[in-house]
Amino acid sequence: VGEIPAGTHALCTCGNSQRAPFCDGTHRGSGKVPVKLTLETDQKMAVCACGKTQTSPRCDGSHSR
Repeated sequence: VGEIPAGTHALCTCGNSQRAPFCDGTHRGSGKVPVKLTLETDQKMAVCACGKTQTSPRCDGSHSR
């Protein structure tokens, strides 16, 4: 869980970003694409980095199942 600032962000879905939970472009060639997230205000949230969540971009614990 981390604080995500207000604004528009590209969130990593490949799990390889060195800037997680934000995309750094390392997904290129993987078939994965980042998730766009726009927030009106700063928010605390757990962002999915495994790509298995059913509540994208929020983590739902699918990575541990």
